[in-house]
Amino acid sequence: MSLELSEQEQLRRNSLAALRELGINPYPAERYEVTATAREIAENFSPEKGNYQSVSVAGRIMSRRIMGSASFFELQDSTGRIQVYIRRDDICPEGDPTLYNTVFKKLLDIGDFIGVEGFAFLTNTGELSVHCRKFTVISKSIRPLPVVKEKDGQTFDALTDPEMRYRQRYVDLVVNPDVRSIFLKRTRMFNSMREFFNNHGYIEVETPILQAIPGGASARPFITHHNALDIAFYMRIATELYLKRLIVGGFEGVYEFCKNFRNEGMDRTHNPEFTCMEIYVAYKDYNWMMEFTEQMLERVALAVNGTTDIEIDGRTISFKAPFRRLTMTDAIKEKTGYDITGQSEEQLREACARLNVEVDDTMGKGKLIDAIFGEYCEGDLIQPTFVTDYPIEMSPLCKRHRSNPDLTERFELFVNGKELCNAYSELNDPIDQLERFQEQMRLSEKGDDEAMFIDMDFVRALEYGMPSCSGMGIGIDRLTMFMTGQTSIQDVLFFPTMRPEKKPTTDPVEAYTAVGIPEEWVPVIQKMGYITVESLTKLSAGKFFNDLCGFNKKNKLGLKAPSMDDVKRWCGEGE
Repeated sequence: MSLELSEQEQLRRNSLAALRELGINPYPAERYEVTATAREIAENFSPEKGNYQSVSVAGRIMSRRIMGSASFFELQDSTGRIQVYIRRDDICPEGDPTLYNTVFKKLLDIGDFIGVEGFAFLTNTGELSVHCRKFTVISKSIRPLPVVKEKDGQTFDALTDPEMRYRQRYVDLVVNPDVRSIFLKRTRMFNSMREFFNNHGYIEVETPILQAIPGGASARPFITHHNALDIAFYMRIATELYLKRLIVGGFEGVYEFCKNFRNEGMDRTHNPEFTCMEIYVAYKDYNWMMEFTEQMLERVALAVNGTTDIEIDGRTISFKAPFRRLTMTDAIKEKTGYDITGQSEEQLREACARLNVEVDDTMGKGKLIDAIFGEYCEGDLIQPTFVTDYPIEMSPLCKRHRSNPDLTERFELFVNGKELCNAYSELNDPIDQLERFQEQMRLSEKGDDEAMFIDMDFVRALEYGMPSCSGMGIGIDRLTMFMTGQTSIQDVLFFPTMRPEKKPTTDPVEAYTAVGIPEEWVPVIQKMGYITVESLTKLSAGKFFNDLCGFNKKNKLGLKAPSMDDVKRWCGEGE
């Protein structure tokens, strides 16, 4: 037995070798023809019609009830589970019982992929099953799955450890079937949005991920290096500036589902790599975009859940259009009694001090206002609410308000206290745009590492002329959280960003021999889970002695057994 493997892993490798000795390829290359899925059979089988009398299904073995000459097991495919009845006389018609007695009963394990040919029927207890006439080994699993029990539709001993679920999502998907439904809903959400945009005649496009200048948002970028050009490149933080270049080029409406990257913190609602959708439509303004957005979200809610009322954090959120409209000035005044209109940076700092809002010296007017709003208003916007007309300092890419030059034609949609999307009447005055970029540069010089870069090529594009335009960006991951009732972004990403996996610290051999443990026993003791000498001091010497002798005998290691007094010294009892 290899001490590098667990007992179960070693047994499965032994089964793998035994299959090959019997001439069975545990990883065949041939196509396996599947004619029906578990769900199709469950939804359409009828004993009266006598259908599904010749079917071929495939999937993982998820449970087994081994009996004498007949057994049951559950097969799980991408649509669900179905019971399979297997009988020795059916699969071993020529009298050689090896395929049943040895291969099925001894060499196959939970987690193995097999194909089953047979017919559908109802057992005496009325349970839908497939009667197996022939099975084919498709893939041998040599690492055991976590054991999750199901009965009467209820799950027991579910895999709930978030560290394992997120790091080994492939295992999570196998043993927690509800997780799969989250990602199927995510796909339906994408499809619904694409259909909505395409029906309006807008074009899906792709723009660069590697950019010489990271633009379109106030965020800290990831930096990489292009070896051939010997220059720095930035991972995309937004698609905005490239999409608006396409509006300059003559497209009336363009959108992109994109991966963005921001070198910022991670928490339950933020991942450094995230999915966003941005859309830009010529000849429209932010008022039109508000109506367009609420119509889209109402449609998405219906497509994903069949209703516009969704439970989020124990609250019922209605995505039925129209949504509430509220200006940022009114929102702050409503919650604090303070009117930000016409206030200077110094006055805003004084207001933040009075309101106990934490700020720092790098913040300009825009970030000071945003800090007040975030502290007092954002968390109370539970039902979908468009917050509109932001101060100009907060929106360097947005058109000035048509009736108040101190404001911009911008809205953000808040749901359940979180920002969901951001939209503008887009700035198309190249001179004004350059001045806004220069103001961002001044903020950068003050130490704001999220201030925008100056993109002179984008300014040049605007100089050729861009029509009036409205744009909107929406966080797809957060929208998925809302539509599926999840509270953590990690639950809606197949493979969220994780910190490096922690490896347990193992004492060296010398630490064990220093307390009198023979060197040949060290890997055995570590294999039993005692990877530090200190861990031995917490053991009962008597039980540990019995465990050592039992492990030695069971695995036929042939090591000289220690005495009871030896083990007491190892556990610190003889000192």
